[in-house]
Amino acid sequence: MMALQVAGCALPPLLARRRRRAFRSPRAVASDAAPAAAREEDGKVALGGSGVAVTKLGIGAWSWGDTTYWNEFQWDDRKLKAAKGAFDASIDCGITFFDTAEVYGAGISGAINSESLLGRFIKERQRKEKVEVAIATKFAALPWRFGRGSVICALKASLDRLGVSSVELYQLHWPGIWGNEGYLDGLGDAVEQGLVKAVGVSNYKKRLRDAYAQLKKRGIPLASNQVNYSLIYRNPEENGVKAACDELGITLIAYSPIAQGALTGKYTPDNPPKGPRGRIYTPEFLTKLQPLINRIKEIGGNYGRTPTQVVLNWLVCQGNVVPIPGAKNAEQAREFAGALGWSLTGDEVEELRSMARQVKPVIGFPVEKL
Repeated sequence: MMALQVAGCALPPLLARRRRRAFRSPRAVASDAAPAAAREEDGKVALGGSGVAVTKLGIGAWSWGDTTYWNEFQWDDRKLKAAKGAFDASIDCGITFFDTAEVYGAGISGAINSESLLGRFIKERQRKEKVEVAIATKFAALPWRFGRGSVICALKASLDRLGVSSVELYQLHWPGIWGNEGYLDGLGDAVEQGLVKAVGVSNYKKRLRDAYAQLKKRGIPLASNQVNYSLIYRNPEENGVKAACDELGITLIAYSPIAQGALTGKYTPDNPPKGPRGRIYTPEFLTKLQPLINRIKEIGGNYGRTPTQVVLNWLVCQGNVVPIPGAKNAEQAREFAGALGWSLTGDEVEELRSMARQVKPVIGFPVEKL
């Protein structure tokens, strides 16, 4: 097992064993002089101008309890234990930032919901020791949800599933077909009611600046924008989202940072991923990807790092980016932690970017055009 180098962290208030009392932290104020990159202190990065600090890498909990995209459409006790192992290993390695959503897992009305699992894992860990956890979750902009009140209602349901009375980051999961101004008002209300410490958006492009400006009128910084970003899917660089985040001081949270496993070296033309991912990362695509994977392996060998750790470090090297790879088990979580504590050279970063231009998965999300 490779030695893991992880920066220490000291995050926001501890999650108590019992449901926490509502905590209203001093609110950061949006300013005109936004930093170009996330501020770093004590191995942490601040989420935009919010004053909330998280580890430089987080863990995505999309797959926990999911039977629609991950887990070969089945969830059982074995996978539950593996997810719990991923949570504990992350904490052990110093990774304490977890991202979930009300629609992850079995969904809002499902018995097995990602938020519920994360809350359970935190509670079980707290029985053994005090741990510092930063929770991010998301509001689903469903067509039948209207106005600011829908945000507060959904947030309170999320807090109940998580077993806490506030979270570090609450995000709009995607731009709504309508009602976005009301949703943003709801985010501001959540901050002022002490239900969240910071607010963000996800999958925002054209509406990013409007969201930033609307919250700024209330003196509330837009802390983050969570988007699909990896070495082979660099739309945030190409469509101006990364530049806008840097300009405005909004932290870019990168989901699918290892391209749903395609950049780990695990899959080959003879062994493509199963399920829905197999329709994206086909044998033909994986054949084109192999030269890049081979070079990633070579670079990783020079540092004693795996391909997964190299591509995650590549994202960290972009500055103002917090990757949140999804961990299904303890082994994956420990490997992700090994992406920190070292750095690719500038030449290596640019070499990989240049090689990655030759291959790009045919994927896209309609919300990215909004």
